[in-house]
Amino acid sequence: MNWLKFLGTAGARFAVTRQIRKSGGIWLSLDDVNLLIDPGPGSLVRCLSSKPKLNPVDLDGILLSHRHIDHSNDVNIMIEAMTNGGHKKKGMLFAPSDALDDDPVVLKHFRNHLDEIVVFQEKGTYKLNSLSFETPVRHVHDVETFGVRFFGSDVSLSYITDTQYFDGLESFYDADVLVLNVVLLESKDWINHLSIVDAEKIIKSIRPKLSILTHFGMTMIRAKPWEVAEKLSEKTGSRVVAASDGRRFSLERENLNSK
Repeated sequence: MNWLKFLGTAGARFAVTRQIRKSGGIWLSLDDVNLLIDPGPGSLVRCLSSKPKLNPVDLDGILLSHRHIDHSNDVNIMIEAMTNGGHKKKGMLFAPSDALDDDPVVLKHFRNHLDEIVVFQEKGTYKLNSLSFETPVRHVHDVETFGVRFFGSDVSLSYITDTQYFDGLESFYDADVLVLNVVLLESKDWINHLSIVDAEKIIKSIRPKLSILTHFGMTMIRAKPWEVAEKLSEKTGSRVVAASDGRRFSLERENLNSK
């Protein structure tokens, strides 16, 4: 079974620090590979309290799109949990260089628990067991940041993480399923995050079978993301859904083809 589960859907500092929504990241299971994406605050707790429970020992790897705390806070404890307290060396970590170098968010003590650490680069290609993926372009954000395109055997998925919109962004992320971090209801030039206006432009261009909105800031939460997604579906003519904490989405082809 191919699926992804949202361990949290909060984005930016206020929604995260007040835990108005949870912030545990995304668990992706694709082609028999289990990957934890952006384990923010509470990721371990959210895994263990999931129904059914998600066992971190089953993870094959962890991915950080960037070093900000709402994406990386639990990376060290999740490495510890994935490797059974460090007793079983295993797994891969994928992250930008500034998450690992000066003032690292990944502590050196835990790096020895891993089989390998891979540093993201623009136009980089990667493999985690049977799963291939790429980081096609560096994003416009306050720190080194990369979105990801995953190439499953039967389905492709793009994760557009935090970024300010820039010309051509959508051209890098063609996929069957699109996960969009949409912090803002309305664009703000001084904030390097996507808005609903940006999301509409991206979805209309890519036309995925399914678009999932997540990583909501306060303006999005107040606007009721499920209602925003419904309106976006009407505007784009595509299936758009707002993620909620704990929600699991099937990535099986037959489910994506059905409305």
